[in-house]
Amino acid sequence: MRINHFTAIGAAFLLASGAVVTRSSAQAAPSGAAQPAPVTAIRAGRVVDPETGTVATNQIILVQNGRFTAIGANVAIPAGAQVIDLSALTVVPGLVDAHNHLALTYKEVPERNIYYLTYVLDDTPFRAIQAVSNGIQMLSSGFTIVRDMGNNGNYADIALRKAIEQGWIPGPTIIPSGLIIGGLGGQFSPTPEMAIDKKLVYPEYLEADTRDEIIKAVRQNALFGARVIKICVDCKPWGYTTDEIRLFISESAKAGLKVEGHVQTVDGARRAVDAGIWSIAHDRGMNDSIHKVMAQKRIFRAGTETPISLVGHQTAQRYANTVAMLKNAWENKVPLTFSTDADYYVPGRTRGEVAIEFIETWKAAGIPAPDILRAMTTTGYEVSETERTRGPIKVGMWADFIAVPGNPLQSIDALRNVQFVMKNGMVFKQGGVMTPAAFFNGGPVNGWNAR
Repeated sequence: MRINHFTAIGAAFLLASGAVVTRSSAQAAPSGAAQPAPVTAIRAGRVVDPETGTVATNQIILVQNGRFTAIGANVAIPAGAQVIDLSALTVVPGLVDAHNHLALTYKEVPERNIYYLTYVLDDTPFRAIQAVSNGIQMLSSGFTIVRDMGNNGNYADIALRKAIEQGWIPGPTIIPSGLIIGGLGGQFSPTPEMAIDKKLVYPEYLEADTRDEIIKAVRQNALFGARVIKICVDCKPWGYTTDEIRLFISESAKAGLKVEGHVQTVDGARRAVDAGIWSIAHDRGMNDSIHKVMAQKRIFRAGTETPISLVGHQTAQRYANTVAMLKNAWENKVPLTFSTDADYYVPGRTRGEVAIEFIETWKAAGIPAPDILRAMTTTGYEVSETERTRGPIKVGMWADFIAVPGNPLQSIDALRNVQFVMKNGMVFKQGGVMTPAAFFNGGPVNGWNAR
């Protein structure tokens, strides 16, 4: 009995990991031991392809082992398949927030919206638990991928990624940066006592000022499980030079990682684009000439365009400039990603609802709904480097998608009403209600040495 029990566990692990069972090993297994995985069949009224801006009607989508196996109008539903009826809804690929901070939530009380105080008051374990909650809220609003770009204490973002991948909790696919790398002080302006004696800046920022420190900082983040490297290009007046940014890029490439730069000046943006950085966060260093180079080099723009409707987090003058720069970037055909920099609490809204509110800025910039949706999906998969594994609704890809009553190609506001979410082939939300039980497991489902 004990032997059969562990044999079953081993077979389940092979199926979960995608391992191939050879003919000989299958013959050696007890009769009926290797049963095919169950099939889920989705009846979709409409399926949107954001890349082409087209809609296919009356589609059947088959999902098995967490992946899409068949999609089409004439696909036969296998006997015994679980059937999900979304015939009254529009199926859309999962959304991407290309710049969020899930383990940071500053607020009016007690820290008066000063995130420096949040970092002091909230320890990393507490922030990691908060990140779990924020991740679930993001998934409920349709975001199946989140690039978590630092400000996560001592690697809470990577702990979140591993917990989701292990199958312990539901959440988006996390693309974490680990600690933000910057010069002395990071984004803080600490006193000598705090910076040098108390090391207040760490772990919110990883200080690197010399060539050796830059190399070591990149390797530290890579070692602990980062999937992208984030640097402060110009958080201090001296900032990083073009050659130093190139060093970040080349060293990150050794670990298969790309580099995003936090930029807040035009000079900083120019150095970053000259170096050939992967993506630029925020729009404070943007102008027409920078946008033209970004388009030419295909450098992704994570502009974090805060809407005026999020009262207390945007001013009228700043918003006008934000809208103008987003419109200019679109006109210059810069690769645009939907990115929010959401790291604060808005009373009455979930983190996902805060993120989806950013479509208001895109609408104000006059960007057509198909292009907004493309930024929230197709370009988001590219900047996240998932386009060959998850994102698009295509056979062989991980089965992530959402469903809404309207058509986001006609009105992007349709994305405010996510009724259904599937992640990794499992139903997370149905009929507008979260049903996450399938995502909780008592132990790791993807091995024990996740990095």
